[in-house]
Amino acid sequence: MRNNYNLSGKTALITGGGQGIGKSIVLALAKAGADIIINFRSNTKLAEETAEEVKDLGRKIWLWPFDLSGEDVLENYQKFTKEKHCPPVDIFIANASHQIRNPWNKVTIDEFALQMNVNVRSTLLLMQGVVPHMKEKKWGRILNIGSVQEKRPHPDMCIYAASKGALSNLVINLAPQLAPFGITVNSLAPGVIGTARNEAALSDPEYLEKIVQKIPLGFIGEPDDCAQLALLLCSESGRYITGCNYFVDGGMSLMF
Repeated sequence: MRNNYNLSGKTALITGGGQGIGKSIVLALAKAGADIIINFRSNTKLAEETAEEVKDLGRKIWLWPFDLSGEDVLENYQKFTKEKHCPPVDIFIANASHQIRNPWNKVTIDEFALQMNVNVRSTLLLMQGVVPHMKEKKWGRILNIGSVQEKRPHPDMCIYAASKGALSNLVINLAPQLAPFGITVNSLAPGVIGTARNEAALSDPEYLEKIVQKIPLGFIGEPDDCAQLALLLCSESGRYITGCNYFVDGGMSLMF
């Protein structure tokens, strides 16, 4: 039987790949044989630690330090890959995001722009950069990391939720356009996952209990819960899946 999870010969770009869900996806793809390009913003130590784990798996790794809120995302990516002699990308995972808590009527223009630029604009620009090669090769995988907030938005994170909703719509729009070229486009929407971003909030026992009560399965997810589905969608096993949005949330999106 053919190993449909074998990604040997493929190169994957993962934004925000140095920690949390992004890191778990990086390691899952590397274990399957993919070489990796990690984008990260500022935490060089964590990115380098992840890179060492990838190297230990026998895969090639490139670290692309860049803040995705800038206007020159695509130009910087193209310059970096040219200077570092990176191979063209076969798998693109838009995982990086910026999240700001603020009531809707106190959101500033800068807060709005930062979240939309990182979460949506950079994703679109990088898609524009990687899709031509995928079209030429007649094979590609694009995966956007959304959020349970698309369906269950936090009252103090309306812009973050809106940005994730925009990514979901982008998937629906692009999937049929890119399907004739062998490119699948999907979204994975995590619920409450035990990452550094949530560590402070979840360390409060009262808050943790309140959140768990909203999750039908009754526990907080782990980054690897997302990574295993990402691997499927980015491999040959996901070849007949496109235009879909999968909630990895313990059933939280079903609650009213």
